[in-house]
Parts: sequence; structure tokens; C-alpha cells
Amino acid sequence: MAAENRSTIRLSPMEVPKASDVLANELRERILSGEYPEGTPLPPERELAVQTRMSRTTVREALRVLEVQGLVRIKAGRAGGAFVQRPGEESVATTLDLLIRGRQIRPASVHETREAIEPSCARLAALNRTAGDLRRLEDADEAIAAGGSLESFLQANVDWHVGVAAAGHNEILTGIMLALSRAIYTVTHNEGFVNGEVRAIAAQAHRSVTRAIRDKDPDAAARRMSRHVHAYAAAALEVDERTAITLPDTD
Repeated sequence: MAAENRSTIRLSPMEVPKASDVLANELRERILSGEYPEGTPLPPERELAVQTRMSRTTVREALRVLEVQGLVRIKAGRAGGAFVQRPGEESVATTLDLLIRGRQIRPASVHETREAIEPSCARLAALNRTAGDLRRLEDADEAIAAGGSLESFLQANVDWHVGVAAAGHNEILTGIMLALSRAIYTVTHNEGFVNGEVRAIAAQAHRSVTRAIRDKDPDAAARRMSRHVHAYAAAALEVDERTAITLPDTD
């Protein structure tokens, strides 16, 4: 009698979500739907534990998740608790910054992203900027032109680029630029690259874009920003290639 062929089906164990994650997800949806408006307190830990039939430790873990995500702020004391807050640009920046650093994304990808979005930021800035936005850009221009240490130049550079995004009054783009600018600060923290010539060129390019934003000329702002970030990226990547260490073959 022929042996019966039987195939064995291996079932992978189902991943059961943690109770604290389930509660955090439910509370997050209530916050984002507007059921809990900004500034209002969530029910106390004890009450949440009774409502959900979960332990206070589980409730506390869920609230910590929401705090990390920027959806609540925790206050200690008798008048304390978990208060609802709306996430801002910093939440976008933190998430994207973790992606860039955690996955060790190539500097070239960071520069490509800047080239894709910064001209649009400049266009929106020219259309939507306020007098306060313009002062912020002009202050950054002056700080860049003043010279100073590498750190002060890079910080002024970051302030200007984030200022352009903020002047467009698009919260998503502003958050993205916050994260990208942190990455650019890191990859260009190099005295061999940020020399006197690079500083002078950057200062001139920034002033040119600022003028277009002041004049409310979106086409000129986008065109000048595109030219600036492309040239800056090309120069930075050229330095990276020159300073890269090539290991000899071991075969």
C-alpha cells in the first residue's frame, strides 16, 4: 500500500497586541476625531481602569505612548493628569528625523528631498509671508553674513531654511524642513566644506531668495531657491566623494 503523502501546515503564532497599545489606539482615535478637544483632560487613571477593565499599570503605559506621540501632556500633582494637545510641526520633524538617522539614509537622498520641496516652500513663502516672517528671514540673513563659528553659521542656515518653510504657513512642509535641516546640519558640519567661499555664496543666495519673498514674487523665489539648493547639494556631495575612504581589495 502506497504511503500516503501528507503536507504539514505550520501556523505561525498570532501576534496579540498588548493591552496598552489597544487602549492607546482607542484613545488616539477619540482625540483625533475631536471627541476630546485640545486642552481637556482625559479621564483619570483610576476611572480609565474601571471603564476599560484594565490595570492602572496598563492605563499608565497607554498614556505614555500618547505622550511620546505628542497627543497628551502629563501634569503631576493634585491638579495634574493627562491633557489633550494637538501635535505640531515638531511631531513631524521628530518622526522624520528618527527615520533619517535610524535607517542611516544617504546624504544624497536628503539633498534630493530638499531639491524636491524647498522651491515649493519658497513659492508658498512669497505668496503667504507676513511681516513677521520676513523679519525672521532677514535676521537669519544678517546672522549668516556676520561670520562667526561653524556652529553659528550652520544654525543661522537652519533658521533661514526653516523660516522659509514657516513663511509658507504649511505645517507639514515646515515639519519636514525641520527634520531635513537637522540632517543637513549634521552632514555639512565640516570645516573643509563650509569655508569662506561657501559662506559667501550661501549668504548671497539667501538674500536673493529673501528679496523675491519680500517682493511677493513666487516664480522668482522658487527659481532662485531651486538654483541654490541644487548648487549646495552638488558641492556637499562632491566633498563627500573626495573624503570617502576606499578600502583596498583583500582578495
